[in-house]
Amino acid sequence: MKPLRWINLVLIIIFLSACVSGGDGLPSILGGPTSAPLPTAQAHITPAPDENASITKYLQALQQDDFETMYSMLAQVSRDAVTLEDFSKRWNDALNAMSAAEIEFTILTAQIGPRDAEVGYSITYKTVLAGNIQRDILVRMKNENNEWKIIWDEAQILPELAGGNLLVMEYSIPARGDIYDKNGQPIVTQSDAFAFGINTGEINLDMQGALTTELGLLCGLDPLDIQDQIDASGPGWYLPMCEGTRAEAQRLLSINPGGLVVAEYNSRYYFDTGLAPQAVGFTQFISPEQLNEYRRLGYNGSEKIGQSGVEEWAEDYLAGQHGGTLSVVTPEGQIISVLGKRDRQAADSIYLTIDRTMQASAQSALEFFRGAIVVMEVDTGRVLAMASSPDFDPNLFEPENPNNALGLGELINTPNDPLINRASQGQYPLGSVFKIITMSAALESGLYTKDTPYDCQYDFTRLDIVLHDWTWQHCQDAISVGEACNASDEIPSGLLTLQEGLMRSCNPYFWEIGWDLFTNWSRGSDIANIARAFGLGTPTGIEQIEEESGQILDPTTQLDAVNQAIGQGDVQVTPLQVANFMAAIANGGTLYRPQIVERIQPVDGDPVLVFKPEARGTLPLRSENLNILQEALLMVTQNKRGTATFNLRGLQFNVAGKTGTAESGNGLSHAWFAGYTLNEENTGLPDIAIAVIVENIGEGSEYAVPLFRAMVETYYYGSPQRPFYDWGQIGYPPYTPTPFGIPAGD
Repeated sequence: MKPLRWINLVLIIIFLSACVSGGDGLPSILGGPTSAPLPTAQAHITPAPDENASITKYLQALQQDDFETMYSMLAQVSRDAVTLEDFSKRWNDALNAMSAAEIEFTILTAQIGPRDAEVGYSITYKTVLAGNIQRDILVRMKNENNEWKIIWDEAQILPELAGGNLLVMEYSIPARGDIYDKNGQPIVTQSDAFAFGINTGEINLDMQGALTTELGLLCGLDPLDIQDQIDASGPGWYLPMCEGTRAEAQRLLSINPGGLVVAEYNSRYYFDTGLAPQAVGFTQFISPEQLNEYRRLGYNGSEKIGQSGVEEWAEDYLAGQHGGTLSVVTPEGQIISVLGKRDRQAADSIYLTIDRTMQASAQSALEFFRGAIVVMEVDTGRVLAMASSPDFDPNLFEPENPNNALGLGELINTPNDPLINRASQGQYPLGSVFKIITMSAALESGLYTKDTPYDCQYDFTRLDIVLHDWTWQHCQDAISVGEACNASDEIPSGLLTLQEGLMRSCNPYFWEIGWDLFTNWSRGSDIANIARAFGLGTPTGIEQIEEESGQILDPTTQLDAVNQAIGQGDVQVTPLQVANFMAAIANGGTLYRPQIVERIQPVDGDPVLVFKPEARGTLPLRSENLNILQEALLMVTQNKRGTATFNLRGLQFNVAGKTGTAESGNGLSHAWFAGYTLNEENTGLPDIAIAVIVENIGEGSEYAVPLFRAMVETYYYGSPQRPFYDWGQIGYPPYTPTPFGIPAGD
């Protein structure tokens, strides 16, 4: 019986299974035949929020000062209690008071419930003035719409701030450091000073000449310009002039001519109304946009900081080490505890490579022009002078200076951009000085030698347009006044070697080189590559001041190649770059990084930084080709047909260089001269390289060469040995400062 029972049971199970499934056409007890399976039930489970991820995101936002994101992560009860503005302010004020430069955190523990959680974390504020402040914080969180939200109170900043307590930093600020020239002569220091001006209604006519003459000597102004301002203003006006220390203005103060207005003040004083002002820079009060940054660095926000040039670059040294004591105080101001402190340390002083005499001479040479002069030692990269004109008086940024209100507005609004350092930020076509590059490319190509001949006539006819040599334009100028073209600069240069082509600055010869390399030899990038290897089209790396890179592009057409060969077209260079590669030519091929800081000197002890020459590359010239180039540059200055010879006649020192006249695209051409001295063996002084540009003025041989000469004479004699120009020959100075003033008493 047992086997039968098992057989019956199996048959019953099979039957019931068939009936339920409805399979194989059998009737289903659920309502008829079907082949579709029953639907599978789906479970929808909402994942639990990650409390660690939420607090991590919150603290990462704190590291970025992203208070808005932090606020969005607060529980509704906390957002009801504090506005975004107040929340942000409380955090920001606390971080600023701490001088918190960096924040680190670590998540520690968590206790989680369905609706509530507690998360512990360790936070460390790395502060400048109070050291590291570490606290363990426990944060309560609430699950709102399946997101963990933070229940906030001020104890989450620091537990000591519970109950409305505050953080207070008591600051100790050292005096700002001084800036000196290479010989220890002051350029910037804290000093008593006098602001000088003229009240036109109180001028003593018998002393008017003394007034304008003495102010001219002190302020570096032309007395005739001062007189013109007086005449243009009429009586009853105040005309700001300049500033000076008692020692600088001793003679003027002793004479005290009628109409002179004198106001004494104390401030950071820039001597000689600013030596190398664009390079040295200036200071101003911390702006609202800079406030948080500097509070986190340990400043209290009332200091003046470097805003440009060396003043900005050396801020950490010139500002010294701020001191401070961080305390927790009650809302009533009672100190509860001291969290940390640091003693202040005296500021360092900066000694520049600038030579005060050379710098003053360069600025004087450019007084009536827009342009720049750079002087640097050829074997080291030391910058001895860096002048940019028009320059400006950094003392005008001092609010205590009575000339500030009017003078600063005039300075900022003038269209001549005096705040731009044309020496390192001005980007210009190089004109014929670029022929040095083209000649180098020609020699290195192996297709030209120093004696390769070329018949230099008026015209270049390789292109669809006819291009003219500079001698053609001189001839046209002679014809326009009814003269014949007989002078040496009015007739074609004729048959020339490559060296003579540079000496005569023959445009057709160098157009031919650019065209030939591009068209016949598929070497269209040779000149651009040599230019880049000379340091053009890239920053020099001077670092201590702002600079631009210029531009050197590969030519894509014959016209591009021809224009580039004479430094026109899209060629853009800075005077600093030009002085740098001229120094390399002079020293045998080493490109040094230009530097303007000689050393950084603490009050006590050894310097923390000392100038060291730093080679950054070498010129891409074989030694024999470098010698050929050097010979040609000497021919420019010494051969009777050289383009620089006339305005260097009588100079007692050997120099080499290249003239340039660059079409500006706007008005008259820019005048260039770049060269170097060859007198170290005879004088014991390091040889120097000099780059000069005068904007929109005319030819380099006429305007830039005399300024180059003046700098050479200043270097060896202490001052120029003759006037820069014969004004009767070339006309009056094209640029003069714009007079300005206000009614006296306003």
